[in-house]
Amino acid sequence: MVLIVDQEGFDGGLPREGAGRLVLVVDDSRMQRRLLVKLLLRWGFDVIEAEDGNEALSLCRTHRPDIILSDWVMPGLSGPEFCAAFRRLSGSRYAYFILLTSKSEKDEVAEGLDSGADDFLVKPVNGSELRARITAGERIIEMQRALTETNRKMADTLAELRRVYDSLDKDLQEARDLQQSLIRERFRAFDVGNLSLVLRSSGHVGGDLVGFFPVDGRHLGLFGIDVSGHGISSALMTARLAGYLTAGTPDHNIALGRDADDRVVPRPPSEVVTELNELVLGEMETEHYFTLMLAFLDMQTGLVTLSQAGHPHPIIQRANGLVEQEGPGGLPVGLVEGARYEAFEIQLEPGDRLMILSDGVTECPDRAGNLLGEQGLERIIVRLRDIRDTAFLEALIWELARFAGSEEFPDDVSALVFDYKGPPETD
Repeated sequence: MVLIVDQEGFDGGLPREGAGRLVLVVDDSRMQRRLLVKLLLRWGFDVIEAEDGNEALSLCRTHRPDIILSDWVMPGLSGPEFCAAFRRLSGSRYAYFILLTSKSEKDEVAEGLDSGADDFLVKPVNGSELRARITAGERIIEMQRALTETNRKMADTLAELRRVYDSLDKDLQEARDLQQSLIRERFRAFDVGNLSLVLRSSGHVGGDLVGFFPVDGRHLGLFGIDVSGHGISSALMTARLAGYLTAGTPDHNIALGRDADDRVVPRPPSEVVTELNELVLGEMETEHYFTLMLAFLDMQTGLVTLSQAGHPHPIIQRANGLVEQEGPGGLPVGLVEGARYEAFEIQLEPGDRLMILSDGVTECPDRAGNLLGEQGLERIIVRLRDIRDTAFLEALIWELARFAGSEEFPDDVSALVFDYKGPPETD
């Protein structure tokens, strides 16, 4: 190998035209190599040369030529064989490969290009044509290296995005655990019946929540919330609303008050929902609104007093299996200023079941896009009439997944179920 650097390739102190480019000349003819090297040095390139393909391949392991001019017919490795071996060796760094040949048949030219060559010149080589081909090769080299650099930057960016995503995913997993912890108990047994709850967010976190709070030993507060939208902002809104309804004292729970004897009592649920509407529109800087079902169960009589704000109707399954769905509907909270909400009552009898579900249940689609709907839900509930407590909710989620064809639901799913046994007998 000979490394040749032109010492006279400067004109008036200006850099050479091909400065920085290394050209490898491979030819078993010493005279042919000298002719090519002389031209290349005149054009300002640095040059290394080899007399056959094996020597050239060895050079390429220690040097990184930008352009290769290789004869086709040589002892040992032919030009196309050297080209193919070089392509396997060169990795991501691209070099422009020109085959020099006396061959002109199309099949032979195609063979050379198939080996990985970029171009070919018919011998004897014309200097002007060679310079034009090298100039074209330099443009391709620049584009390829610019593309390689762009790809590298993209890979670095994707790696950074992956690190950010992994960090965010970890935070969201923790946020999901925190949101799930808002339901402190998934089951509570009372003397008069059993309460079961479930929450399934469609993503890491969601806008649904169900909960309960004992009032005075006689009344039990129940609620279901569904904040508009999905994701972190909806979850934060849900957590804030939970703070208004889950505290055990009237000073912190907006649904509790005190009577003339300073005893804690439930406030009329319609007043509570009205106040929440004013609070959201007047004090909370948010674009979210939410549906709400707020209920108080008198555990001595089985009377349930409710207020509905855009939430799906409460569902009653009687002891004989019949299903009732009724309610005034009402406007969502935080949507219309000055909205008023009604209170209504449901009488539970021993063996009845009260259900508060989010619209993620009735609006769950199957694979064809058909929604389950109230009638579809009623059919499921009738089938599950003999299953109680948490097993009922597990079976309900299983039936929903079977209908949807997937265990991943497009909307949050939340449910609260109270299986009423009736007041305890007294002596």
